[in-house]
Amino acid sequence: MKAIKGILSLFLLAGITTLAFAQKDTAFTRYKNLPLKADRMVDLKTSEGTWTSVDISPDGKTILFDMMGDLYSIPSEGGKATQITRGLAFDQHPRFSPDGKKILFVSDKSGAENLWYIDADKKDTVQLTTETNQNFTSAAWTPDGNYIVYSKGRRVNKLYMIHKDGGSGTQLIDEPASLKVIDPVVSSDGKKIYYSFRTGSWNYNAQLPQYEIGVYDRDNAKRTKLTSRYGSAFTPVLSNDGKWLVYGTRYEAKTGLILRNLQSGDEKWLAYPVQRDDQESIAVSGVLPAMAFTPDSKSLIASFGGKINKITIENGNSVAIPYEVDGKLELGPEVLFKYPIKDTSAAMATQIRDAVPSPDGKKLAFTVLNRLYVMDYPNGTPKRLTANDFTEAQPSWSPDGKSIVFSSWSNQGGFIHVVSSDGTGLNTITKTSGLFQSMRYNTDGSKIIFIQSPVQKFKASFDPTYDDAEDNLCWISPTGGDIHVIDKTGGRYNPHFSKNDDRIYLNTDGSLISIKWDGTDQKTHAKINGITTFGSIAMYKGKPVPSDACIVPETLGTDEAKENNPPSPASEIWLSPNGEKAIAKVNNNIYAVTIPSTGKPVTISVADASSAEFPSKKITELGGEFPSWSAGGETIHWSLGAAHIVYNVAQAEAFEDSVKTAKKLAEQKSATDTASKATEKVEPKKETAEYHPDEQWVKVYYKKDIPASSIMLKGARIITMNGDEVISKGDVLIVNNRIKSIGKNVKTPAGTKVIDVQGKTIIPGFVDVHAHMWPSWGIHKNQVWIYAANLAYGVTTTRDPQTATTDVLTYADMVEAGQMVGPRVYSTGPGVGYWAYNVKDSSQAESILKQYSKYYNTQYIKMYLTGNRQARQWIINAAKNQKLMPTTEGGLDFKLNMTNLLDGYPGHEHSIPIFPLYKDVTKTAADAKMIVTPTLLVSYGGPWAENYYYENDNPYSNKKLQFFTPYEELAQKSRRRETWFLPEEHVFQKHAQSMKSIVEAGGMVGIGSHGQLQGLGYHWEVWAMQSGGMRTIDALKVATILGAEGLGLDKDLGSIEVGKLADLIILDKNPLENIRNTNTIKYVMKNGRLYDGNNGDQVAPEKKKLNKAEWEQSAPVTNTSVKE
Repeated sequence: MKAIKGILSLFLLAGITTLAFAQKDTAFTRYKNLPLKADRMVDLKTSEGTWTSVDISPDGKTILFDMMGDLYSIPSEGGKATQITRGLAFDQHPRFSPDGKKILFVSDKSGAENLWYIDADKKDTVQLTTETNQNFTSAAWTPDGNYIVYSKGRRVNKLYMIHKDGGSGTQLIDEPASLKVIDPVVSSDGKKIYYSFRTGSWNYNAQLPQYEIGVYDRDNAKRTKLTSRYGSAFTPVLSNDGKWLVYGTRYEAKTGLILRNLQSGDEKWLAYPVQRDDQESIAVSGVLPAMAFTPDSKSLIASFGGKINKITIENGNSVAIPYEVDGKLELGPEVLFKYPIKDTSAAMATQIRDAVPSPDGKKLAFTVLNRLYVMDYPNGTPKRLTANDFTEAQPSWSPDGKSIVFSSWSNQGGFIHVVSSDGTGLNTITKTSGLFQSMRYNTDGSKIIFIQSPVQKFKASFDPTYDDAEDNLCWISPTGGDIHVIDKTGGRYNPHFSKNDDRIYLNTDGSLISIKWDGTDQKTHAKINGITTFGSIAMYKGKPVPSDACIVPETLGTDEAKENNPPSPASEIWLSPNGEKAIAKVNNNIYAVTIPSTGKPVTISVADASSAEFPSKKITELGGEFPSWSAGGETIHWSLGAAHIVYNVAQAEAFEDSVKTAKKLAEQKSATDTASKATEKVEPKKETAEYHPDEQWVKVYYKKDIPASSIMLKGARIITMNGDEVISKGDVLIVNNRIKSIGKNVKTPAGTKVIDVQGKTIIPGFVDVHAHMWPSWGIHKNQVWIYAANLAYGVTTTRDPQTATTDVLTYADMVEAGQMVGPRVYSTGPGVGYWAYNVKDSSQAESILKQYSKYYNTQYIKMYLTGNRQARQWIINAAKNQKLMPTTEGGLDFKLNMTNLLDGYPGHEHSIPIFPLYKDVTKTAADAKMIVTPTLLVSYGGPWAENYYYENDNPYSNKKLQFFTPYEELAQKSRRRETWFLPEEHVFQKHAQSMKSIVEAGGMVGIGSHGQLQGLGYHWEVWAMQSGGMRTIDALKVATILGAEGLGLDKDLGSIEVGKLADLIILDKNPLENIRNTNTIKYVMKNGRLYDGNNGDQVAPEKKKLNKAEWEQSAPVTNTSVKE
């Protein structure tokens, strides 16, 4: 009792019970490695909590619990909570020491998760572990109070033990590598450790069981499996008298607690249902919240139903222990911005692609909006070389600088063309169509090498990549003729030449290799790698491998959480013209690397280029794309957005030499000036000057597609999304691309096209906040089926929160220019992801984000599990400084989700895996103004909702879906499914209930279809959102105005109001009567142009048929007598 009073008195002395910003930090709250400072405060007044871990003191008088990253205590009979810790650090899973003098907990106050304990005797917190990139799920004391056992890892956690007084400790369980061990507890005699275990980190659409309980013997390190239950077994808790074990399991669709007599082995149900377990996510805080037996072993303290409950062991009776938290919660800065959409007649292209200098360096060839341009460099005006109206890509100069070779793609396939540098003499040199890439002249200009793919492989590809199994490395004469096959590419890419052309150089798996012209004698010259990023994903030919999932389970070997993450391989390596150096692109940076001639492969790490195995240098400051050498190797070129950068090798070396000389002279002068002051220490001034490459913005303007017209939509029901307003039999007048007037009997100006929509319903165009629309990478198709499908289904605005590549920048411009039919295409660009970075400081975070704010102009970024808490705080600070709105990857990680919420991130992608969410989370999310986009079709914590709709809606037979979706895509997704679930097994309705609570609290929720089924999938997501009891009008607001507000676009989009952009949907039926009526689309209007909802044809202001040749596939005609 004395110890408990002492520790609580210490808390009170720390001044933690009365919170205010002016309050001085104490040993319990200061954390130098968390750079973010609290900028906001919100009320936290609640008597219910989400995922609350609890413990009870050895004297049975005090209960500890955690809530929203802070620790609290209450008397064991209940009452007003006393706050023990506060601040932005996330403290969780408190455990009293056996003597009651210490409180062990998991915290990221050091910038990363570690174990800490509060010591009443020392009147301070003690850090036990010093990790920087590990996840700690939980920890437990040994009965003697000297040791702590804990679970630690990236995703596949293992079991460790450490002494309370320090040291590095030891690993108790390390094999097999795929074994995940969490939830450790120690038996009352100290001899055994009980834990939850499974194989791998998690599985999507999981089949049970997922976890069982194991026992580790501290005498001999033997491990035994204790349970074997279909519903899994997890989160063991042991009584103090050594008699009882309680653990969680799933029965049907709910979680309950089993009581096991450790002496007899008998089991019975103790409590059912309780808190839904986290076995179908990654269980970052255990599979269930921590529980505790009372000291007399007669009762169990556990949280469920939002309450802290006391369960009697004898009969299972349960009573809630009342508590009330009444305080403040500290939040990071508000990072919300408005992005007005301007009606300017023209816009500057966001991106130049494949820019290459002429041999004399006086011209630059590149593509913009998939059209070929040449300009006098650096100050010339870009000019188109052809009048083609199809894709032109990947230009390359002839050695004499007189000609440019490039590839094309149209509905008829692709070809290789050669054109004079002044635009004359366009010649198609391939006789048959195909997909042609990576054209390069040999050194004397007599041959062009390239990679050839069968035309059907690319036509039939509806993802960003295609099946390259039949790709050939070939050559052809620049004047045309037959194609000569050198060899199958076999995953090799980037063919090029060096000082002579007796060998062809290529890339594969991060290596520079070469072959002879007959495809033989392959040699590996160098393998180049870079930094070890925070995590890794599968790569192929230097690009991420697409996946339906946002992150891939570790059992597939490509999870971001590999325990031993390898260095990043070079995605591109280009040997210099003289063969002595290479430029290597690693992650998003470009390096100049010396390549020795050794006769055998060398491995070069540029992780720290200054200490590489051979002279190397990182030459990009902010990253770069499309790297290339000048013809003589004097300069290195790359692009970033619309900027072209030139690095002069000799100038850079001379500059560096001058800096070294200046530094040496400064040191000599300092030594001379102070020679008479023998006692003074010489401190030469640090030289910080650096060479900066030349940067030129290539300004190509395109005309924006804004109609000059007047259209009246007359006589419809109008659901404006301005509050709950509904106008019956109203009119909407659209002039050009904006709404001019709304109401009953609006006057029709002369020359206006009137469209009778009596009996129909008009709603704003849908906003898809999480729209993965990944068209082909590298070579771009002329009309993207994904874009057409989404627009036809009423989605007029999209934001892709992870595009993997920058191809989207060009696609978005093409839509805005009217070269392609589609919704408004916003994106984060490539995610600021765990696979690309290992952020070391705030300066690096600022540099990384400048790519997006200055060059890509995305307005948004995706902070994609980028690093530990410290790194994530650097990112949000940089985003605020650069007026970028960041969103975050959910990652099946409740703890991560809550820390992002506290740090002020304004967006969250994917469902928060835990449910139900109670007021502590839902009200905080609303107050913090975070838009939560749950992507229910790929629900976390249970089966994906898309399975429910595939099982019940038969999308394959949907004629509209068949029209807009390639057969292969639709058949693969809908004719045979790998999984089936009882309706009660689905969790999307539970997640939807949490979203309802956030909206009712005044918060923002978004619709994100996740690209699961383009077009119709958006409606499935809306219906799933409403399934949790949300008001229908609120579900429609989530699909429109709340999504627009969450993207900072609500001044122009999201509601039907005068002055806003004319993005509208005309429905045959009223969605307020049945939410499924969202899919009764007659017309879709985007930016003042009206489209037929069934076939995508434009019907006003002028008529224009949709060209669907890019994805049209013919079905076989029955021409045999076979009958089945």
